[in-house]
Amino acid sequence: MGTVTLGVSIAVPEPYGSLLQERRASFGDPAAYGIPTHVTLLPPTEAEAADLPAIEAHLAQIATAGRPFPMRLSGTGTFRPLSPVVFVQVVEGASACSWLQKRIREASGPLVRELQFPYHPHVTVAHGIAEEAMDRAYEELSSYEAAWTCGSFALYEQGADAVWRKINEFPFGGGGSAPAVPAQGGSSMDLPSLRP
Repeated sequence: MGTVTLGVSIAVPEPYGSLLQERRASFGDPAAYGIPTHVTLLPPTEAEAADLPAIEAHLAQIATAGRPFPMRLSGTGTFRPLSPVVFVQVVEGASACSWLQKRIREASGPLVRELQFPYHPHVTVAHGIAEEAMDRAYEELSSYEAAWTCGSFALYEQGADAVWRKINEFPFGGGGSAPAVPAQGGSSMDLPSLRP
């Protein structure tokens, strides 16, 4: 069956998701429309296509153990000079994101992997573009604010065209109460009181 490139993330809901995607495009980031606006829980990871059922079962189990949480974005940050990224900061919901990403990558599951950098939840708004454009993204979004209740996370697959497409969404608590993720790919969540 071959391998697939997967990612797990919390989508930023509308209207925030499309607005940040459009801003990312306006800074000249060619990846803007291939990546729904999101907070990464599992960075791009190669997996065997045959393992998808086990991966989805693993993610469903994690989601069932969680519950919706408040998520808030505020202002900008950067990983420069270590990495050419400007991002909008996650100022509420970061601990829930950290809890989720650890469980997604846990040794007993099918998505074990080491991270290149320590986990830091954020929403990328510019990546690998000209320094002047990165500076503009940092300045122009410095007063950006958004807040919502995060009710789910999703599994995405990167196509041969480099576009990320949602495979499945996993609502917290295992219920169907989470709002559907918009086509843009956005709906984000924060799990403050998750079980250990």
